[in-house]
Amino acid sequence: MSKTLIIIAGPTASGKTALAIQIAKQFKTEIISADSRQFYREMNIGTAKPSKEELDTIPHHLIDSHSILDSFSVGDFEKEVINLLKKLFKSHNQVLLVGGSGLFINAICNGFDVLPVATEDIRSGLNKLLAEKGIAYLQEKLKKVDPKYYEEVDINNPQRLIRALEVFESTGNPFSSYRTNTPKYRDFNIIKLGINPIREKLYERINLRVDKMVERGLFEEVKELINYRHLNTLNTVGYSEIFEYLDGNLSKDAAIDKIKQNTRRFAKRQLTWFKKSEDINWFDSLELSTILDFLDATIARLNADQKN
Repeated sequence: MSKTLIIIAGPTASGKTALAIQIAKQFKTEIISADSRQFYREMNIGTAKPSKEELDTIPHHLIDSHSILDSFSVGDFEKEVINLLKKLFKSHNQVLLVGGSGLFINAICNGFDVLPVATEDIRSGLNKLLAEKGIAYLQEKLKKVDPKYYEEVDINNPQRLIRALEVFESTGNPFSSYRTNTPKYRDFNIIKLGINPIREKLYERINLRVDKMVERGLFEEVKELINYRHLNTLNTVGYSEIFEYLDGNLSKDAAIDKIKQNTRRFAKRQLTWFKKSEDINWFDSLELSTILDFLDATIARLNADQKN
């Protein structure tokens, strides 16, 4: 049988984790996380990691695998996952890759271009600009030096902005000039599933999830990380709003409302990214039997094609 990577992509709070566990049980396989925040063991509550019970049910990889102090780029993720797949495909015909980070998923499907490495001075300087002048300043800076990438990137993601500006300031060349857009060869099949609940239901899930995070101690978690707030990893929804609260710029209720609002916006951007891919097959997370039938039929067809 041919080897198949089943990708489950979609916005935050869409039900990917529960669905992936059910599918992994059916195929007796394992799950690799493609959530760019769940790699970090210091970030637990605010990243909505699978519960201990869920992690005990199915083997998961790249959850709590790194520290926020580690450098772990999209290129590093690609290398690590491709090596991991080589091992997992020795004992499994199917493996799941699950998450909402489109750039990381794309790196596994098509490869990621090797980019210049910036010095710490350049990175620190850009982070200082972000802290002092805000994200709008970096957005305008990127628009000026690399208008092509500006049209493609999630301009509300400070990590992406800083990475692109790092490359420009290190080399004098725009980030977009280093992107070949030539897909790498993969020796396994890829099936992409997109999870897209009704928007009202998704927003309800997001609001409920944030309330549960707060109950579990999200504010306390972020307070313990305040000394690391300069790291790009912590410039993210659910953390930056609480830093504002700790600075005295927001009330607690206002911070919670802002997290909900920014998470809804983040989910919308995730969907926009994934909907650019024409090879994603869209479902609701509750359509388990339909999804399993689709996977069985698609895998059977791929195996037949390989024999022919």
